[in-house]
Amino acid sequence: MDVEKTMRQYLPQVVHMSLATTKDGKPWVCEVHFAYDEDLNLYFRSLTSRRHSQEIATNPNVAGNMAIQCAIGEPCKGVVDFEGTATRLLPGPEQGKAFACIKERLGLGDEILEEAQREDGHQFYKITVDNWCVFGKFDGDKALKYELAWGKQADGK
Repeated sequence: MDVEKTMRQYLPQVVHMSLATTKDGKPWVCEVHFAYDEDLNLYFRSLTSRRHSQEIATNPNVAGNMAIQCAIGEPCKGVVDFEGTATRLLPGPEQGKAFACIKERLGLGDEILEEAQREDGHQFYKITVDNWCVFGKFDGDKALKYELAWGKQADGK
């Protein structure tokens, strides 16, 4: 199975991702709208006052998933899981790329970039993914998990 191809077909169908962070060994999960670029970096916006944003500031290691919801009795269409590192993006080229991806994917306006210039506004975050995984019934009746090393892991660094 071509895991990367499957992920690239799947991601456009989902706009929410579950994002997991930790502090002092205690996990937290939340839902955020996300966008992505051609290199499969993930982007989202959040207030710095949110728990997940505060936890990213002290521990950038994150994990999460994207899932197409299905009703009881329906076959699961699959889940994409990931782990990586998250960073808040300051004004510059990376923030500009995040802005363009989010604006296009989520249909938001230029005001989101202006808002990010205020400390109390929604900020842009980037997740650099180290590992991807897809889980679902892709090759028959049995749900299977397929992994794809990515980023630092794939480079051997």
